[in-house]
Amino acid sequence: MPTLLRASLRDSPRPRSGPARQAPPASARRGAGPLQARQRRTFWPFTAPALLTYGVLFLAPVGYAVWTSLHKWDGMGTMQWRGLRNYQLLFQDPYFRTALVNTLKLMFVGGTVTFAISFALTLVLREMRARLFARSVLFFPCLVNGMVFGIAAGFLFSPTGPVDQVLHVLGVTTPPKWLSTDNLLPMILSTLIWTATGYYTSIIMAAVDQIPQYLYEAAELDGANAFQRFRHVTLPCAWDVVSVCAVLWTVSSVKIFELILLFGGTSSAYPPADSWNTAMYVYAEAFPQATTPRLGTATAAAIVSLLMVTVVTLVLRRLMRRDPVEY
Repeated sequence: MPTLLRASLRDSPRPRSGPARQAPPASARRGAGPLQARQRRTFWPFTAPALLTYGVLFLAPVGYAVWTSLHKWDGMGTMQWRGLRNYQLLFQDPYFRTALVNTLKLMFVGGTVTFAISFALTLVLREMRARLFARSVLFFPCLVNGMVFGIAAGFLFSPTGPVDQVLHVLGVTTPPKWLSTDNLLPMILSTLIWTATGYYTSIIMAAVDQIPQYLYEAAELDGANAFQRFRHVTLPCAWDVVSVCAVLWTVSSVKIFELILLFGGTSSAYPPADSWNTAMYVYAEAFPQATTPRLGTATAAAIVSLLMVTVVTLVLRRLMRRDPVEY
């Protein structure tokens, strides 16, 4: 600071001290008015029932499952403490390792193909006139019960079914064994992709319908083609919905059960172990056909599945985080 400025500040008369100002009330310091105070008073009465329901129907069962996973229990006798032994035996079990790998295949391979097809359909439907009818047709498989797909697959892909008959007419003398153990998981994955594609396409298209038309018109004036409009307009504006769909797929892909049981199981036997996922493994451990139930191992496998879904969901939310696009 220059010397002249310091001297002028030192020699300038100090302001007289007036009466002390009264401190504002605590509510004013926090910037809370009557409306904010009323909202704080009504927060817990409205939130407590939801939190109580969440705790009773989710947190309490998860806590009991964690406690059960630390014991050896058949569901009827007394529990025997095993600690982390169930988790150790779990990862030593080749059936569980196979089920875990199959679950990851369904999650990542199925998710990649499903969203790739959904994006392609979104690109096409955006330019169609009869897109509402097309979306209804695509969404229809989601309304069909999984048992129908199992019965239909047994009819269509049996050695004497229509698919093999058509292949014989076309000159294929040795058609693939569609329902064999080696092809069972690809069949399940294909059915899952077919049923899920219309569902996620409908959700993404609902977000696309909210994008203003002038953004596409401006992109067309700049010379952008259909793919460029999808890349620079549709995808950024609908990115929040796409990230939600990715989380929904992650959760639903772990819970696939009826398709595996219907495609590979019979009334007296479970599907081949090579086609199991973690949900099927939990079911087989909890309700075995020839031995006593192993609820400790079953709940341990369920807890591992829950942790896997939680980790994948957090990573997805982190990787797909974007600044919101306002329009």
